[in-house]
Amino acid sequence: MFGYSTKPLGAPVALLLSLGLGTTVAASDWPQWRGPSRNAVSSETGLLASWPAEGPPVVWRIDDLGAGFATPSVVGDRLFVLVSRGVQDELLQSRSTVDGRLVWEVRLGAVGNPDQQPNYPGARSTPTVVGDTVYALGSDGDLVAVDQRSGKERWRRQLRRDFAGRPGTWAFAESPLVDGETVVVSPGGETALVALDAKTGRERWRAQVPGAEDAAYSSVIAHEAPTGKEYIQFLQKGVVGIDARTGTFLWRYDAPAAGSAANMATPVAKADVVFATTNQGGGGFVRLAATSDGVSATPLHFDRKLGIGTGGVVLVGDHLYGATPAGLLAIEWPTGGIVWQNRAIGAASVAAADGRLYLHGENGDVALVEATPAEYRERGRFTPAGAPERGKAKAWPHPVIANGRLYIRDLNVLWAFDIKASRAAGAVQ
Repeated sequence: MFGYSTKPLGAPVALLLSLGLGTTVAASDWPQWRGPSRNAVSSETGLLASWPAEGPPVVWRIDDLGAGFATPSVVGDRLFVLVSRGVQDELLQSRSTVDGRLVWEVRLGAVGNPDQQPNYPGARSTPTVVGDTVYALGSDGDLVAVDQRSGKERWRRQLRRDFAGRPGTWAFAESPLVDGETVVVSPGGETALVALDAKTGRERWRAQVPGAEDAAYSSVIAHEAPTGKEYIQFLQKGVVGIDARTGTFLWRYDAPAAGSAANMATPVAKADVVFATTNQGGGGFVRLAATSDGVSATPLHFDRKLGIGTGGVVLVGDHLYGATPAGLLAIEWPTGGIVWQNRAIGAASVAAADGRLYLHGENGDVALVEATPAEYRERGRFTPAGAPERGKAKAWPHPVIANGRLYIRDLNVLWAFDIKASRAAGAVQ
């Protein structure tokens, strides 16, 4: 059993009402990559409107979580996260949200592409929790479905072996999409996307796109467009739309991928418009429309100033928010106009809840900012105590908001902060 330790820091531990493993996911959970709806938005309310100088109260901290850059998922009283031990073992862990203790762990496989350059080997994917099953994809392409209570394996596929998958330089990084009874992942190569039966792992269809290309580092979204239900994914050379029922290729948009070494940000879609961005290429909007032979994607606006990398973007109302090395941007949807820009904490991952943005900077800092196009309004900023030495790596994991908690991971350290307004004693209001 992989060792662990927790360090209660004197903050009161508020016991969450257990939702019970194997029950329906609640709206306040964060059961997958980018939250309940895969858009980095939580529906929780009653959260702290501002933070004291030292940040919100710390419930617990784990100092030896395990290596990697993977963001956790949270359902009820359980947290699920991928970690790596050297380059031989990548593990899926289940931990208690009460105190961070290890409940179980299972090995997925080896760490993918350990000789990558620049060299940042390690776990990257967020587990997806649906009902009594946890789905996880290791960086070497090991896709597993396990029992949420025990970690017992139900089925396994290997993207390299089973689908001739071709990951990019930094190995597989996407988080599996579970859409009803279907699991969707992106092997790369001749198989752009593959749909599997969620209960058995059996193949339903494979999607091919013109010109085989490696998988990138983004994650698939399901979108009910006016033209029909699609799976939208950012591959190595561009964004593609795939018919969710048949796996038929529908459209692609390549502009944001031009000059990009790593396509990481998950696309954002609303009605008939899709936005995609890369740090090096830029960001752009396309409008989807039905045609006589399928679906068209007409470019609306592209701007290199809208280039955002690992931190992604979040759509709140009619504005996108995302952080570049030059600062946080508020972007009008779908014109692409930059409403304001502020240095803030520099490049950062972003999530939204209760009218505010939660930023986890690549420098390790955490900030709370109002989600408003009016102006930049910061409501708190702090550096978590006990941050690890990163070397050339950065604090890439995204913030997680679940059941009145804010979870922040930074390499082998994981914090749980209490951000519920009714519980956090001494909070600045």
